[in-house]
Amino acid sequence: MRKLFTIIVLSIFSITAFGQKAEFKFEKETIDYGKIIKNSDGVRTFTFTNIGSEPLIIKNIQSSCGCTVPKKPDQPILPGQKGEIKVAYDTNRLGGFSKAITIYSNAKHERKVVKIKGFISKGVSLEKKKSMLSDDS
Repeated sequence: MRKLFTIIVLSIFSITAFGQKAEFKFEKETIDYGKIIKNSDGVRTFTFTNIGSEPLIIKNIQSSCGCTVPKKPDQPILPGQKGEIKVAYDTNRLGGFSKAITIYSNAKHERKVVKIKGFISKGVSLEKKKSMLSDDS
């Protein structure tokens, strides 16, 4: 009888612990902005699908710095449905960047990290600068 009780308890524990939960499947886990011009549009979107069997609830999202502002979905993402996480990067900063966005949820893996990267340049002016010494009057 004791063995039967132990087997039942272990079975219930394994079903509870290893049962299907909500789970992310991202289209891309890294978004590469490529080379963009200073002050251009810095908003990008991570698209994912809940491939689990329970609604996916995103509790919080944190970025690795204040120059990156993520926005989480307001509603739970039902099994089989797609969701979006919008990320706005401050494109007023010149040079290369690589930032991590950490997503906290009720998914099988409670913490998920996605990344953005790119390079921001001053841009190229198509106008020829006039010299004060030139005679273009």
